[in-house]
Amino acid sequence: MIWLIRGGRVAAIVRTAAPLAIVGTVFGVVSRVLRRFPPTQNSFYPRCPIYEALHLKCPGCGATRALAALLQGRFDEAMHLNAFAMLLLSVAAAYGLYWYWRFVRRGIYRGPNVSQEALYVALAAASVFTVLRNLPLRLLQ
Repeated sequence: MIWLIRGGRVAAIVRTAAPLAIVGTVFGVVSRVLRRFPPTQNSFYPRCPIYEALHLKCPGCGATRALAALLQGRFDEAMHLNAFAMLLLSVAAAYGLYWYWRFVRRGIYRGPNVSQEALYVALAAASVFTVLRNLPLRLLQ
């Protein structure tokens, strides 16, 4: 049993497979819930307090419906519902793959080194997206 804990071959396989199994399980559960209980047909999903109070769509409005559409293979509809969330989902996936690679390679774990400029760009992008999606022209609905 010590060889498993101290870095044997089985431990390396478990170390590599465990994060994939966890992510796969979470993905399967979320996918199953969104397919079984579509957000457009069920009212137990949380409502956006900003939309309820101001009738303006925030950057997150439509993200759950967009994810449900994406899981069903309807990429166009997902982008129509919330393009910003879909773009952030791809960034999050790339970031997750990077951390998984570092985990498998036993890299040094440090917190994300995000510059203030990157945060300002992200906030500006979210703000611009919010303004554009609330224009009467409905450019980015």
